[in-house]
Amino acid sequence: MSDGNTLASGLSMSELGARIRAERRARGISLERLAELSGVSRSMVSEVERGTKTPSVLVLDRLATALGTSIARLLDEPVRPDVVVLAGDRQQVVRDPAGWERRILSPVLPDIEFEFMRTTLEPGVDAGEFSAHAPGSHEYVAVEQGCLRLTIDGLPHRLEAGDAAYFPGNRLHAFANDSIDVCVYYLAMALAPAADSRLQRVWGGHDA
Repeated sequence: MSDGNTLASGLSMSELGARIRAERRARGISLERLAELSGVSRSMVSEVERGTKTPSVLVLDRLATALGTSIARLLDEPVRPDVVVLAGDRQQVVRDPAGWERRILSPVLPDIEFEFMRTTLEPGVDAGEFSAHAPGSHEYVAVEQGCLRLTIDGLPHRLEAGDAAYFPGNRLHAFANDSIDVCVYYLAMALAPAADSRLQRVWGGHDA
């Protein structure tokens, strides 16, 4: 994320907050419940919804996970399920102050929770631990450049350029670059439908 009031894609913080609020209300979740499910403080959730606080990518991901959706759906409007060409300047990009960038390469489609992204981690950057998704979710990782430490439920795996991995999406997962070189990797994520978002806390066993 940028430090200003807009995302790299041009979406304003107030627009993002309105989308998060609309998704929360559509699911019948209170502000307090979203804070509990996501592990994000109520004050932070409130500020993000009002557009007065710029969330980190990790916070945004936790909110999306608690809502049973993806960052991509919070950033973009659904398109018709037809041939879609996403030019580079139309791709949603979120940058984290910690020194990493997520570029979303997949369009948002109605009723399909899928996200394909390209992530760049600067040397020595730890992107943090991400929440578990609903059971039946799937995630695939492929490293293009550098070295990635992929940690699943506390167990680290070292992936180098050319390596790929799969893991069930209902596991806690973390990404870090321990090397002195830039790391670039691709992640494809297919989310299972959340029958009851109140079970989010149970899926992962604890907050991420």
